[in-house]
Amino acid sequence: MSDVPKDRSHPRDPLHGVTLQHIVETLVSTHGWETMGSKIPVRCFLYNPSVKSSLTFLRKTPWAREKIEAWYVRENG
Repeated sequence: MSDVPKDRSHPRDPLHGVTLQHIVETLVSTHGWETMGSKIPVRCFLYNPSVKSSLTFLRKTPWAREKIEAWYVRENG
């Protein structure tokens, strides 16, 4: 067992334990697909948006995932 206190066992990451699906669902319920598409204009938010298509895109596209995560942290951090 480590001598490091539990609260210091990992960096203070505001996304620790938060899934990408939770992030997308939270932003959709708060802002809607239209607002998400206007802030981050990608096809998965603009045309036939769904959580599933968004997760697929965001997992393959680091720059878009970073924007979504930063948006979530600004509002929920």
